[in-house]
Amino acid sequence: MAAPLFPVNAHRRDPYRNFKFQVLIDGQPVAGLKKVSALIKKTEVVEWRTGGDPPHTSKIPGKTFYEPITLEQGLTHDPVFENWANLVNNLDGDAAMSLVNFRKDIVINVLNMQGSVAISYVVRRAWVSEYQALPDLDADDCVTGIQRIVLQHEGWERDEAVVEPTEH
Repeated sequence: MAAPLFPVNAHRRDPYRNFKFQVLIDGQPVAGLKKVSALIKKTEVVEWRTGGDPPHTSKIPGKTFYEPITLEQGLTHDPVFENWANLVNNLDGDAAMSLVNFRKDIVINVLNMQGSVAISYVVRRAWVSEYQALPDLDADDCVTGIQRIVLQHEGWERDEAVVEPTEH
């Protein structure tokens, strides 16, 4: 027998939706967050063979890599992306750089339909490697302006302290 999809809410059959989420930077939710790219971990495959068995190879795990994470935010007056990007590279020169604060642990929360945190991941030692302040501006277009950051990081892990919330 398969494990239940939702042990606390046994009546539930549908997985969580991908449009109910939040990201916390410095413990604060990012305003106007539109999109978060997937959390992807890849492990390199190392092939080897023994000297007396040349036609056969074995495969073993090698180094593990974490793909960069992209965050997209609707263009607002919230300076969180710009402020963080400026910690890594600032027009004011080296004196404006912060080797203490440019890396941050961030939290990505998946919410249930009632807005409660259902699943949470902590991204470790993230920093901004790319910052898009403005989108293409086009008078013939009528879409929402988006700013974007790309985060390099040293891995992520599920926050096991976050448990399935009770739904009504």
